[in-house]
Amino acid sequence: MRMVTVCLLIVLTTGPSAYSQASQNPSPMVEHTRAHPRLKQEWPDGRREKLELGTLFIPASLRLKSSTPLFIHFHGGTWLPEVAAAKAGNKAVISIQIGAGSGTYAKPFSDSTLFSRLIAEAEAKANVKFSPISLTAWSAGYGAVRAILKVPEHYAHVDRVLLIDGLHTGYVGGKPGQGSLQESQLETENLEIFLKFARDAVAGRKQMIITHSEIFPGTFASTTETADWLLGQLGLKRKAVVKWGPMQTQQLSEARAGKFLLIGYAGNSAPDHVDQLHSLPEYLRWFRK
Repeated sequence: MRMVTVCLLIVLTTGPSAYSQASQNPSPMVEHTRAHPRLKQEWPDGRREKLELGTLFIPASLRLKSSTPLFIHFHGGTWLPEVAAAKAGNKAVISIQIGAGSGTYAKPFSDSTLFSRLIAEAEAKANVKFSPISLTAWSAGYGAVRAILKVPEHYAHVDRVLLIDGLHTGYVGGKPGQGSLQESQLETENLEIFLKFARDAVAGRKQMIITHSEIFPGTFASTTETADWLLGQLGLKRKAVVKWGPMQTQQLSEARAGKFLLIGYAGNSAPDHVDQLHSLPEYLRWFRK
């Protein structure tokens, strides 16, 4: 349960932009209806190589090939992405855990050469070519994904993106709308690069998976609002779905087109947010579909 306690403090400290932070209006909601299972914290057998930023993990069961799949995971601890890689069985991972807040994750990648250096360093230490390259992020980790994709060279190099309950932006004027009286206006500049990737996924050129909860931060846009904006720009509509998801999450909706998938889950409490992080091994399997 330690992860839940920590996440209650940082769950929505993602902030609206790469270099600013908006304080959260803490949610008073507590959810007791569903079970919230958690992956066991462990350190799978394998090879670990410290990189300029983060750690490369090659599971013991992974047979390195001329092109070995790699995913780079931002936020949510270091052991959990390694467990996910070991469960996947066919991927290496670079885990990057550097603090809280989307700005914390975006700032290192303001150096437009960092991403290329990390890939080159990992390939040199593993003596293998990594391909395809996937970026996965939970909560605040999306800040790193955004910064990486904004560099055209990196955008071309990334094949897949997974955003786990962590696509945020600010409100125009700093405040949400007042329901039916005034619709919330989102600051869309920081969403445009994700829209571009989503369009490429719809066209089959990339693959993108986005999940979100029902958590409402109050001081910046929720993952539900950003998901709705994205779907509107893509001309896609949600389909109502009521079924169990990974880690006993409760799925409410989905939208699919090409290689783009967006799934909405029930829940507006911290444990609901963490449920999705612990679903990472299952989400990785969806990349095969």
